[in-house]
Amino acid sequence: MEPLCYNSLAEASSLPSRHLHLAIGMFDGVHLGHHAVIEAAVHSARRCGGLSAVLTFWPHPSRLFRPENPVHLIMTPALKNRQLFKLGVNAVIMQPFDADFAGIPANELLPRLKQALSGLVTIYVGENWRFGKGRTGDINVLLSEAKKHGINVVSAQRINQNGEPISSTRIRGYLEEGRIEEANALLGYTYFADGVVTPGKQLGGTIGFPTLNIVWEPDLRPRMGVYAVQVYGPKSTVPIPGVANYGLRPTVEKSTEPRLEVHLLGACPFDRGDRLTVEWLAFLRPEMKFSSLEALKGQIGKDRENAAEFFLR
Repeated sequence: MEPLCYNSLAEASSLPSRHLHLAIGMFDGVHLGHHAVIEAAVHSARRCGGLSAVLTFWPHPSRLFRPENPVHLIMTPALKNRQLFKLGVNAVIMQPFDADFAGIPANELLPRLKQALSGLVTIYVGENWRFGKGRTGDINVLLSEAKKHGINVVSAQRINQNGEPISSTRIRGYLEEGRIEEANALLGYTYFADGVVTPGKQLGGTIGFPTLNIVWEPDLRPRMGVYAVQVYGPKSTVPIPGVANYGLRPTVEKSTEPRLEVHLLGACPFDRGDRLTVEWLAFLRPEMKFSSLEALKGQIGKDRENAAEFFLR
């Protein structure tokens, strides 16, 4: 069946009437720690001929509870859906996390889920999942309430890497520090930017390094600097290696918003209007201001060489 997307639990009441296996969580980044929860729902649904779904939320609860200092997310809802569907999920329910939803008492959540999702038979969560007004619900409350309503509960233990739990918080820290290879190891896939090529000032071409200017405005900004990347797009059957700069371009303009520019190491088949996926593989250096265009040109040449060396490893 085609993947299904719903913008609320109310919308999801139109789900096909089959046994529903529901994974619940924020799942920002859809990392390896999340896979244990989501894949359990997918495999169980396939085994019994049911449906697998994910109930997730937008925006992050911190936007409601501490708007002055919210958590910045790794993924937009659209990209989260894309990763969830790659895991084989049949449906994604993106429930708005507003004051009404946040105010549901813990002991009322399951009845509301059951009312909206009549086929619900099993819930899948991480062992540390909290829910309900004031986050008073934990796995023990969930088990007690689920028993009352004839719902099974599967809880997954946290997965560790190098002795520490894999978490979205940990990955966000790595991205902000430019530790992209460590972030990728926890994600279980390569961190990526997704955006459309837009016309730039053509400065790169005048100094011998033409770039693709890609519209990309992440909620969580990774460390500004230069990265080895590979690019996927509609006019190439294989990824094309490149070197990317994400930053404010202090040598050539006074920008307040970072931009993503990619110089390909091979021939460029892409043009303005193309939607590209840029996978970030390695951090090469932080962004810096140079004394002249000649100095910038020399450094870009070195960046290109360092990226090419990375791809020869």
